[in-house]
Amino acid sequence: MVSKPKAGAPASLPSGTLEEQVFVALLRTADQLQWRATEMLKRHGLSPTQYNALRILRGAGPEGLACSEVGQRMINRDPDVTRLLDRLQRRGLIRRSREQQDRRVIKTRITPAGLDLLKSLNREVMEFHRQLLGHMGEDRLENLMRLLEVVREKS
Repeated sequence: MVSKPKAGAPASLPSGTLEEQVFVALLRTADQLQWRATEMLKRHGLSPTQYNALRILRGAGPEGLACSEVGQRMINRDPDVTRLLDRLQRRGLIRRSREQQDRRVIKTRITPAGLDLLKSLNREVMEFHRQLLGHMGEDRLENLMRLLEVVREKS
């Protein structure tokens, strides 16, 4: 289904293959969702990348993770995870320490302040997701999840 152009906007016809159209639609949707997430998290002094890193470290538990492991688990690849972690450490949301067994390894752990920040965001993030996607209903959301998994299998 081709959307109706906005008033004053030139009409554009879909071009390219169906695969290309779907690819562009996925990128546009991801960009729109990312922009909305950025705006919501900005009020709390976080970027989506910082929020993602905090969630990863919360999931790692008290053992923490090496910087490279945080980078591997990120949704969006950040070429400078070290700088990202530096900013979170300056805010007291994470801490880093050398491991006793292997002094070359520096583990990153979320602090109580980081856990408190995530906890304070839980309800707002859940409502944010509900506002953006809840209108689709459970069956459509589950179907979309399956379709996106199939796309990622081939990437």
